[in-house]
Amino acid sequence: MDSVTSRRVLRVLAFAAAVLCTLIVAVAATARATVVSAGFYGSVLDEESAYDRVYDQVLVDPKAASVTRNLLAGLPVPEAVVTSNIKLVLPPETVRDLTQEQIGNAVGYLRGDRDTLVLSVDLRPVLDNVDDLAQVYFGDLVASVQNRTEPDFAAFSADLSAALEHVVAGRVPGSLPALPLTEEQAATAARDLLAALPEEQREALRPDVEVALGDGDIGTVLATVAPAVVSERTHDAAARLRTLAGGSHWNLDRPLDLAGLRSVRPYTAVGLGIVEAVAAALLVAALAVLWFTGSAAPGRRPMLLGWALAAGGLLTALVVVVVRLVGGGRFVDPPASWPTGLARLVDDLQRTAVDDMTAAALGSALVPLVAGALLAGLGWALQVRPRLRTAPAAAYIRPLAAGASALALAGLVLVPLAAPEAPRRCEGSVRLCDRPYDKVAFLTSHNAMSTTVDRFIGPLQDPAITTQLDDGVRALQIDTYRWERPDEITARLNASDFSPEQRALIAHVVNRVNPPREGLWLCHSVCRAGAIPLVPELREIGDWMRDHPTEVLTLIVQDAISGEDTAEAFARAGLSDLVFTPDADPAEPWPTLGDMIDSGRRLVVFAEQADGPAAWYRNFYGYGMETPFSFRRPEQMSCEPHRGGTGKRLFLLNHFITAGGGSRLDAGEVNARDYVLNRVEECERERGRPVNFVAVDYTTIGDARGAVETLNADR
Repeated sequence: MDSVTSRRVLRVLAFAAAVLCTLIVAVAATARATVVSAGFYGSVLDEESAYDRVYDQVLVDPKAASVTRNLLAGLPVPEAVVTSNIKLVLPPETVRDLTQEQIGNAVGYLRGDRDTLVLSVDLRPVLDNVDDLAQVYFGDLVASVQNRTEPDFAAFSADLSAALEHVVAGRVPGSLPALPLTEEQAATAARDLLAALPEEQREALRPDVEVALGDGDIGTVLATVAPAVVSERTHDAAARLRTLAGGSHWNLDRPLDLAGLRSVRPYTAVGLGIVEAVAAALLVAALAVLWFTGSAAPGRRPMLLGWALAAGGLLTALVVVVVRLVGGGRFVDPPASWPTGLARLVDDLQRTAVDDMTAAALGSALVPLVAGALLAGLGWALQVRPRLRTAPAAAYIRPLAAGASALALAGLVLVPLAAPEAPRRCEGSVRLCDRPYDKVAFLTSHNAMSTTVDRFIGPLQDPAITTQLDDGVRALQIDTYRWERPDEITARLNASDFSPEQRALIAHVVNRVNPPREGLWLCHSVCRAGAIPLVPELREIGDWMRDHPTEVLTLIVQDAISGEDTAEAFARAGLSDLVFTPDADPAEPWPTLGDMIDSGRRLVVFAEQADGPAAWYRNFYGYGMETPFSFRRPEQMSCEPHRGGTGKRLFLLNHFITAGGGSRLDAGEVNARDYVLNRVEECERERGRPVNFVAVDYTTIGDARGAVETLNADR
């Protein structure tokens, strides 16, 4: 074989090696940036709002009810108490921490940082929360038993443990009181207690049990029955319960099939890094061979390198597309027995993960494709443009070719590393960042300060304000007041929406229970019906906003205090750096949510009466319009113009029933998702503007939040 033929064969082999090595480097780099990256999995979970969906879709799914009941059956708290306080028992931050811990364990194993794969969840944070909730729930009962104003749970537990030890040993505890029973009650109790005993022991113990029950001597009854009931099996169960309560870990190896992870570890722990390094070195060598074996004719060498890189990038893209189409984007098929919400969440997570991996791989393939096209274009230009072949121009050809090749190689390795970064989110959505403020719908809490938790008479919300924000509320209607004097109460009560019974109750406690207080307050019509201090509550709202830096919040203030007092309160609460100043001309376009978030000015504050003097404190009805708000039945709801007239950029939909106060029963109807959407559609059609603020009572009833999310998704 002559030298020309040898050079040609070597060139062909080098070209094929360059193409193949480009593919291998791209795939290895993508796997390193996704499969063995904890950040990638965290990004996918955040992108699909997985932690919120666990509460909003999975735990409330009817198919999950039986599982939830089984999990809660052994807790010393009624099921309804736990489920209604699920975010206290299992807070979102705890779920996130537990999940990130397992992701770290799995990724560490795949990368070779750990020799064994153990997925074990520490249950102590959850059990501590359950214990706290149980203590709150049983607090009054324990305190009354102890004749104390505050319960002493440590002493109660010690007394109970001592009593149980006596009972199990067959000794009568001295701490149990007598319980008088009728003859019929004693007979029923004896029958039920004896049924729990082994059959061969029932008749022997029956006389003692019946006599003790007849005297109401509960201690003797328990001491008689307990030793026979406590079997070896119950001892084992008690030991398991003590182990769990002591903070054991939940081992996930059995419920989860981890064989797949163990099978790929040899490739990810050692092989992945080696393959990527070797392929990168071979790619550099192949490009060097192509350069030195290529024709010396003008433009032929850069063109040859360009075609090799472009072919490698194109092959990578084709392989990625084929794998994506054949694989279908699914790793796991959720069983039909799974709750619908869980199956949908798993499907969405799989789809997002595959889409992100595909985007990372295609981005990696695009770099050599573009670099190769530029080199090939340069070579073509050198062939058809003789003046580019002059000595000064030719001196740059080799550095340009080397630089383009190095750029292609760096892009192959580095581009996938950008994939794990979660997309920017505004108000929890990627799509809302570029949406103007006046084109966004916000779930709005009517009389947000009037809550059950703050003991308002006739509350219109249940959770505290910051909890409402956690649950998706993004606009708060609040009422600011100074504490009324006794001579002002009658007029306020007559003008309020309280029922006659509520007015009588308030009047009864005017000075005897709830005397006047100094300062600024959040009240509903009458501060003696419930009040929380204004400045501390504003400070809590500011803390929440700083903990949630991508959220925009609106306050619509029914102001019974001056604009100067309001501005001073906001300054004392530390909100001066958060408040947004609207354009002086209400007709001017609003900025996007993304612009407001970037500026840090993302707290919009409107007044119903005042207009200034602070530039950020503007009268709402100069910028917005509303519907009527005094509906006594759902069928009375209308879209007629009310305060603010028509033609304004902002639109407040008052969507609640007031019939002698708020109506929980009607909230269950009007807060339903379809009911909200139908009324919004009707009012938008009549008024010619999108609804911005959907104001509801009892935001936790129905699915007004789901309706608002649908509005934003459909716009």
